[in-house]
Amino acid sequence: MSVIRVLRLCALALPVALFSAPGAAQMIRIMSGPQGGSWYPLAGAIQSIVEKNVPGTSVRVAPGAGISNVLGVENNKAEMGFGNSVSTFDGINGNDPFKKKTDNVCHIATLYFQYFHIVALADAGIKTVADINGKVLTTQQKGNTGEQMTRDVLKTYGLDYGKLRKVNFGSYSDSVEQLKDGHAQVFTGVTTVPASAVMDIGTSRKIIIVAVPDDKLRMLQKVNKGYDKRIIKAGTYAGMDKDVQTIGTWTHLMMRCSTPEDLVYRITKSLAQNTEQLGHVVAAVKGLTAKELAIDVGVPYHPGARKFYREAKAL
Repeated sequence: MSVIRVLRLCALALPVALFSAPGAAQMIRIMSGPQGGSWYPLAGAIQSIVEKNVPGTSVRVAPGAGISNVLGVENNKAEMGFGNSVSTFDGINGNDPFKKKTDNVCHIATLYFQYFHIVALADAGIKTVADINGKVLTTQQKGNTGEQMTRDVLKTYGLDYGKLRKVNFGSYSDSVEQLKDGHAQVFTGVTTVPASAVMDIGTSRKIIIVAVPDDKLRMLQKVNKGYDKRIIKAGTYAGMDKDVQTIGTWTHLMMRCSTPEDLVYRITKSLAQNTEQLGHVVAAVKGLTAKELAIDVGVPYHPGARKFYREAKAL
């Protein structure tokens, strides 16, 4: 055989050898959130933890959103994703806005609670959600859990977007500016407390936080077990002189159910042992125990995560 032919055969065989090498890194793609939010840098911290503590892994972070991340994990665009429990629950049950059940989405860790905010200008005459009828609303872009939650809450009052004067979809910064200049009267979104966007609005306009009462919470929980009750404490925002009841959802991590059990076990364990590092990005995650990470959000546990939590006596 000629030297040239040997070299050609070696060149053809090289890519196969590289991709099939025993030491090849396991790629883990994480869908996070939009740049500027907390999910994106939190995903970066997870990347660092996993690559350092789970040998043979390589992690790639991509932006995303609560609803689109569920679809991304289901459709093999990512192995891992951040989710909001209400959206993930809708996905595994095939509820709107999902067209079919997302059968390959499993829960691995509960991180922190996010609060649904209904922020109205104090002079807009909005005391309850019913008063949003005929007003201009600004909310998150479609594909975000906050937008879906907005539609769910409006529905409990017999409202929908068609009964409002106008609905704007955009970023938090877009919504802040629209309330500041009076182009919208009410803003909805889901985020941590206190929310910097809400605090920003309060620097230039008098605002109120609109409540979601128990009867509406019960209606929401009948269609989605991911909803939970929370209280935004008095004094959280300017002019807020009493506690306000609202709803919210858990931020959690999901993985493809088909991901190998041992790999997910090692990833879950590495996260549980490094919550202090995660807390440098989002304070609510700092120091979480295995029992807190194992909180049931209505989404089936991945077998690898369940194995770790049982060993840690968290389940």
